[in-house]
Amino acid sequence: MNLFPIEAGNFKLDGGAMFGVVPKTLWNKTNPADGNNMIDIAARCLLIENGDRLTLIDTGMGNKQSEKFFSYYYKWGDFNIDESLKKHGFHRDDITDVFMTHLHFDHCGGSVQWNKDRTGYEPAFKNAYFWTNKDHWKWATEPNRREKASFLEENLLPMKESGQLKFIHEPSSDFSEAEQMDFGILFVDGHTDKQMIPHIKYKDKTLVFMADLLPTAGHLPLPFVMGYDTRPLLTLPEKEKFLDKAAENNYYLFLEHDAHNPIITVKNTEKGVRLNETFSLTEFF
Repeated sequence: MNLFPIEAGNFKLDGGAMFGVVPKTLWNKTNPADGNNMIDIAARCLLIENGDRLTLIDTGMGNKQSEKFFSYYYKWGDFNIDESLKKHGFHRDDITDVFMTHLHFDHCGGSVQWNKDRTGYEPAFKNAYFWTNKDHWKWATEPNRREKASFLEENLLPMKESGQLKFIHEPSSDFSEAEQMDFGILFVDGHTDKQMIPHIKYKDKTLVFMADLLPTAGHLPLPFVMGYDTRPLLTLPEKEKFLDKAAENNYYLFLEHDAHNPIITVKNTEKGVRLNETFSLTEFF
């Protein structure tokens, strides 16, 4: 198995929204805000080469939305999926599987693109299956009012209409089994219903793709929960249980949204689980 970090593009989000009820004087120490109270956010995906399968975890925002839409997110830097894949010797047509941790637009928007004449949408990875789970798909396609703005029809329906949509745990298409047990999934419900957190066995390590269970290293203290979470009181025990296990087993945490700390380990301290080491992408891979 080979792993490759894929940078889908950086953007910014409101620091208050990213840290919920935590005062700015606290979170600003680890995630400094600019003059508009915006903090740096990454859309860092992960490519897994395992035998004849090439699996991409999450796809970022994509590029099909309007200029007005993107103006809300202050995109910065020059990262994009195509150039990142090319850097590692791949093309999007090589991808066999796209695994989506959840279906918020900043995690799955890049799975769908405009067709050539911009009259409709098509899968952005024409040779890939798109993986989610039935409960989360129902949650996303029948959204509550809180999350409706994060679940966009143009990101979801084209995947189903293409026939390329697959569900985890279908008897005939169990994703973990197909990955020969090198790929485990933790289901969590605090951020959104049935978010999937991949655990990848890599050499002698366990690398965990954190998605929105732990957006940045600054979110390690338990009360530091995003305002975007639909069930923050459920996030707390989910996060606590996971971080205790991560510290005990020396998991390597791949931070999808931390623009400056790509991979970290954690340790137990008197104040709870805290940052242990930070690794650059080149150091780990």
